[in-house]
Amino acid sequence: MSNRQQHRPSNHSAADAPEKSAPSLLKRLGPGLITGAADDDPSGIATYSQAGAQFGYGLLWTVFLTLPFMIAIQLVSAQIGRVTGKGLAANVMQIAPRWIVLGLVSLLVIANTFNIAADIAAMAEALSLVIGGLNHEHALIFAAGSTILQVFVPYRRYSPVLKFLTLALFAYVATAFTVEIPWSTALLAAVWPKADVSGDYFLMVVAVLGTTISPYLFFWQASQEVEEMNQGKRDKPLRDLPSGGDPEIARIRADTIVGMLLSNTIAFFIILTTASVLHANGVTNINSATQAAEALRPLAGNFTFALFALGIIGTGLLAIPVLAGSAAYGVAEIFGWRATLEARPEKAVGFYTIIAAATIIGFGLGFTGIDSIHMLVWSAVLNGIVAVPIMAMMMLIVASAAIMGRFRARSWLVVLGWLGTAIMALAVVALLGSSLVG
Repeated sequence: MSNRQQHRPSNHSAADAPEKSAPSLLKRLGPGLITGAADDDPSGIATYSQAGAQFGYGLLWTVFLTLPFMIAIQLVSAQIGRVTGKGLAANVMQIAPRWIVLGLVSLLVIANTFNIAADIAAMAEALSLVIGGLNHEHALIFAAGSTILQVFVPYRRYSPVLKFLTLALFAYVATAFTVEIPWSTALLAAVWPKADVSGDYFLMVVAVLGTTISPYLFFWQASQEVEEMNQGKRDKPLRDLPSGGDPEIARIRADTIVGMLLSNTIAFFIILTTASVLHANGVTNINSATQAAEALRPLAGNFTFALFALGIIGTGLLAIPVLAGSAAYGVAEIFGWRATLEARPEKAVGFYTIIAAATIIGFGLGFTGIDSIHMLVWSAVLNGIVAVPIMAMMMLIVASAAIMGRFRARSWLVVLGWLGTAIMALAVVALLGSSLVG
């Protein structure tokens, strides 16, 4: 980590600073905002597009179902990182054997690599649709650019870039207002959906749930809280403070709620747009985000197409570093390597090697002939296998007085977190069953 002087009063903590010196809401947003935005990556866009194309407005309600559980589990991950001053993998090793944690993180790395491959492919195809050119050339630019930024740009400078990239999500809000939407019909379906007991409908609900609640988000947000703390933006771990700390918990809550609201709002608008245009015109099968963009062009016009396609590129630029970074944090914490985006490359070789390897292998998978749909299916299955045990261990950690001290989670968060874990477990069973049948 770069040497720097931290000038702050020594007689009180930053967490207990007077209200008048509190930063604006925008400045307080960070790990939660970036994490929520990264959830709407090109792979997620493909899932939400298929939901809208196949079932119209019939799955808008899923956005409201996933929101409270997404908020709860991301609050848990953020509080674990901020209170303990350590990432998620380091904390999980306190309650589980190292070999189990290593196995789960290994599956996370594989799943993230497949996800990176699908996202890079989607970004490259989207850029080709907009400006022309070869997909592989564009993919190389995106993979190389992302890796170079993460390895050579310190966290304190890279974090604002990631925060800026969250603006790309608003392309999907704008897209919705370029097409004709029967708002009364759509909103009625969102709050009072028609019953559909078909297997395809249920599996799409599972896909939306699995896309929205993903383990790489848990690892990323916990580690970002540690990064923020280590840059002097926050005080030392909360459990080390003799008193105070409540403003920090409030900041985490606000940051996480805003980030997850943004994530689910964008998902809502993607489903809404594709339902209003694609489903309404008989286009009911979408296999990728770029296919959704192409299908929109003849039906909604070039401007709508361009917004949708550029949104794929912008969200991918945000998601790739989150996917690669979360894998690197998990591996580095298990082996005791230095795990920070602030360190120079030679000071955190193992950490940056994982980032580079995941991105480069993801890029290379684009030359294997494996289509992105298969990579997304494998990623979804692996994520499901990882998510449930990690969520369960997170809930044990956040409720532990021995680990969290006086900042152990309140009962409402524990109940909501365990409920989300149970629902995710049911979703994984359904997903695994459908994969075996398929």
